[in-house]
Amino acid sequence: MTGNLLINLIFGLVGFFFTFITTYGNNLLQTSIIRGLFGFVVWFVLAFLLRWVLGFITKSSASPEAVDDNPEEGGEALGVKLDISTPDEDDELRNLLKPKPAPEERNSEGFTPLQPPKLVSMKDPEELAKAVRHLKEE
Repeated sequence: MTGNLLINLIFGLVGFFFTFITTYGNNLLQTSIIRGLFGFVVWFVLAFLLRWVLGFITKSSASPEAVDDNPEEGGEALGVKLDISTPDEDDELRNLLKPKPAPEERNSEGFTPLQPPKLVSMKDPEELAKAVRHLKEE
């Protein structure tokens, strides 16, 4: 674990004061102090758990296990050397950037706009006026 018990105490005191101040306006002094002590315990335990987890993470990442069983193969452990070079793909990139000729199988007509059927009915105006008068009467 990293640090010492002082960090946990500081976190616990912060939890105590935060809980005490937020509850003092609505409760009696004794109730606020009891809730502040509960806050102290909770924050103390949370700080302890956080320090334990961080210590476990840093401990496991700081001491990698040596996997080198064959010292004749160069004496390097696996994963020590990192090869970040990428293969040359210049020809593929050039081919992608070159314009390709359009296939001649397409329709030579070009663009034809959509012509939907008209939804307006062309009825006799007298008939339409009669229908409107009938609807207006009801």
